[in-house]
Amino acid sequence: MEVFWFIPTHGDGHYLGTSEGARAVSYNYCKQIAQAVDELGYTGVLIPTGKSCEDPWIVASTLAPVTENLKFLVAVRPGLTSPTLSARMTATLDRFSKGRLLINVVAGGDPVELAGDGIFLDHDARYKETDEFLTIWKSLLQQQEVDFQGEHLRVEGGSVLYPTIQKPYPPLYFGGSSPAALDVAVDHVDVYLTWGEPPAQVEKKINHLRKLAEAKGRTLKFGIRMHVIVRKTEEEAWKAAEELIQYVDDESIASAQEVFSRMDSEGQRLMSKLNNGDRSKLEISPNLWAGVGLVRGGAGTALVGDPDTVAARMKEYADLGVETFVLSGYPHLEEAYRTAELLFPRLPLKNNKGQNDPNFISPFGEIIANQKIPTKKKTADLVK
Repeated sequence: MEVFWFIPTHGDGHYLGTSEGARAVSYNYCKQIAQAVDELGYTGVLIPTGKSCEDPWIVASTLAPVTENLKFLVAVRPGLTSPTLSARMTATLDRFSKGRLLINVVAGGDPVELAGDGIFLDHDARYKETDEFLTIWKSLLQQQEVDFQGEHLRVEGGSVLYPTIQKPYPPLYFGGSSPAALDVAVDHVDVYLTWGEPPAQVEKKINHLRKLAEAKGRTLKFGIRMHVIVRKTEEEAWKAAEELIQYVDDESIASAQEVFSRMDSEGQRLMSKLNNGDRSKLEISPNLWAGVGLVRGGAGTALVGDPDTVAARMKEYADLGVETFVLSGYPHLEEAYRTAELLFPRLPLKNNKGQNDPNFISPFGEIIANQKIPTKKKTADLVK
């Protein structure tokens, strides 16, 4: 199991739907999160993309030098950049980060935002362009000279002079739920990311993709994108979930749902359907809460509970084939620590720091009287 975190370049704070408790997302704040996540043993971070976000490539290029092991999941956007330019950017950042770049393929889902960026293709045409883009991009990064004539893209004598560290190219991650998107996934990507849907829906999607990939002679790995609200007790966790949306009113929900309804993203439609803009029925599966999606696009669900319960729910997804968990929580700095401290000891992590790491000092707390290392005490011992 691998756990990623999130760099909130589109905003952060203690609550959703309000400026109350909001936090400025400066470079130094993003650096704090990245360095904390790196030290805590997360595998990587997802950097979001879109009109509301700081540019992910610039963000990653500024955070790579101040981290050591952290990988950066950065979006390529077919239609916004050419495949040759994207391939050159990929090669440079992969080399300069010493092989820590991962690629998130994003075709876009909001026609209004896309039009503002000069993209007017319909949903299926965007995925056809994405297919052509990746065909060119992959060939270029395998040091091939490319001549390509497609319906949307044309390249003559394309090449990338400098190779990537990762071979044949940095791994491709991708999320999309429509038939057109699934076709791209089984033809090109390495890791398919699903939104945090109930386990039964995730299982159905994974089984379907496995069959599609098998028919093409390929195999896929799977990941899931969701939030997490973990506390020492179930009661505390659900209280924190309610506090997160305490300022979300009906007007905010209606406004957000109106924006979501104009999108042609099948994944967003599925996310919105989980809550239907109704805050009265937000636990859609045991410990899976759809409150975030009332006003936030994209990942709209969170696992909520005490550490043992949340870890058990994550293992349920892992049993279905999910290997990578891309998590987030509000505010992202504090929740990165809370999630690592409460959950990591309970998870079979690929990248977990532990006692056998010679550079890792066990978190025993402050020395007692300058000479005694504290031992762990059970709650029962404290109330005797």
